[in-house]
Parts: sequence; structure tokens; C-alpha cells
Amino acid sequence: MSLTTFQQLTALLHQQQARYRMVEHPACGKSEEVAKVRGTELGQGAKALLCVVKGQGTKQWVLAILPADKQADLSRLATALGGLRAALASPKEVSELTDCVFGAIPPFSFHPELKLVADRSLFERYSELAFNAGTLENSVILNTEDYRRIAAPQLLDFVQSAV
Repeated sequence: MSLTTFQQLTALLHQQQARYRMVEHPACGKSEEVAKVRGTELGQGAKALLCVVKGQGTKQWVLAILPADKQADLSRLATALGGLRAALASPKEVSELTDCVFGAIPPFSFHPELKLVADRSLFERYSELAFNAGTLENSVILNTEDYRRIAAPQLLDFVQSAV
């Protein structure tokens, strides 16, 4: 649990005059469960995956944001960033780079070595996004355009295509 990340996030949203609300809830294990307690649709969830993208002698840390009802295609992510392959970070790496545990990572980068990218589909369906705010017990429901303006992620296409 990261109160530091929670405080950084809420300070940033307040400073940027974002349209958002906070929701306190019990810690939930799955995106479907937390969407229910938040009162939001699963697809409104902004899922944050910490990845490492490797190329020929290069290594880049990436915080990849996508709708919670979609799956990431790590090969597409690596290719879009000029790498050869991508993998999910270990729990230790997640803690070191985000000061959070899996599931609590907000869709914002507060670490200088962490590149923020978002799948374009995140901005296509809902006027608000929902995500954990550095802890498993606190969520933010944020205006989608405010998220895009404040976080300014690089937009890519890396969700798995429908079969």
C-alpha cells in the first residue's frame, strides 16, 4: 500500500483541477469485483501493467494502461515501442518503480524511468475512467479527457484483437 502515491495522485488531480471523485472500498482481488464496489462498468477500469520492453541491448520500463475488460498483447506493445519483446515486471520491480502492489497502480507515472503509454481504446467508450489510487482500498473515478490531459500518455494500439 502506498500512501505516498495516493497523496501524489490526489495532489496532482487537485492542482490540475480535474473532475474526479474518490471511492473508499474493501480491497478486491479482481477487476470485476472492484468495478462492482465502485459502481462502474468493467470497461471503465484503467488497468495499469508495469512492463519491461527489451530490444537489442536496450531495456525500457513502461507503464501500459488499457481498459480492464481487455488483454494486452505484449508483442504488439514491444513492436510499437521499437523493442523485440515485452514482459510483465516482477512484484519487486513493481514495488521499486511504482511504490505500489499489483492491482493498486494508478495510470500515472511518478518515476522518471517509467514511460507512460495508453491504448487508444481507453478513450473511446466512457466519459469517466476508474482506477486504484495507490492502495487497494481507494479508487478514483476521473473524467477521461482530464486523465488524457494530465497524464499525457503516448497513445498506442496494443490490446489483443478480437477473435
